[in-house]
Amino acid sequence: MEDTLNFKDIFKKSMLELDAFKNVSWVEIFWGLLISFVLGMFIYFVYQRCFRGVVYSHNYNVSFVLMTLITTLIIMTISTNIVLSLGMVGALSIVRFRTAVKDPLDIVYMFWAISVGIATGAKLYPIAIFGSLFIALVIFLLSRRKVKTAPFLLILHYEEALADEAIKTALRKMKFTLKSKTIRKQMTELTVELRINADNTAFVQAISEIPGVADVALVSYNGDYAP
Repeated sequence: MEDTLNFKDIFKKSMLELDAFKNVSWVEIFWGLLISFVLGMFIYFVYQRCFRGVVYSHNYNVSFVLMTLITTLIIMTISTNIVLSLGMVGALSIVRFRTAVKDPLDIVYMFWAISVGIATGAKLYPIAIFGSLFIALVIFLLSRRKVKTAPFLLILHYEEALADEAIKTALRKMKFTLKSKTIRKQMTELTVELRINADNTAFVQAISEIPGVADVALVSYNGDYAP
């Protein structure tokens, strides 16, 4: 019985005092947080410079910096003690993030910030630095790529009896996708998706001059649509 207890004590002591779980020095904490902050600000400026969405959110961009720092602290904490690591995993498992992310590219920046925090917290500084530089280069190259045609939403309000055939004839000249059609008494609201050059909008004036058309709106379309 005594031998069993000694074995358990030795096993427990060996698990808790492994070199990988010793306390991190103040110098390592300082450099880890400093590098994490610098790389977080680097992500901040890349996101601000390459943002191509509809509405830029400063608070969402700031969250990348904080996410990088917080992830670094978590990895540093986990690496100091196996008991703390198990407790941290249990605590984080109950956290649920329900923030709606409209642009898929925003998720990429989020994973970038988390990855940098993990690498920095694990003291893999070259991976964090050169990996961030390479990712930023790829983002800059892709964001600079010019697209020949851009998506737009064409929204029409017209009288069905007077303008329906003329509008169909005008739309057949362009590639379009029907998004919605709503009829309210004699008035019809039609929404279609078009892919056109940004400077090729003369057809809007031509459609607006069709008898029975009340108004025409051409809106830049980023892919999010709720009918």
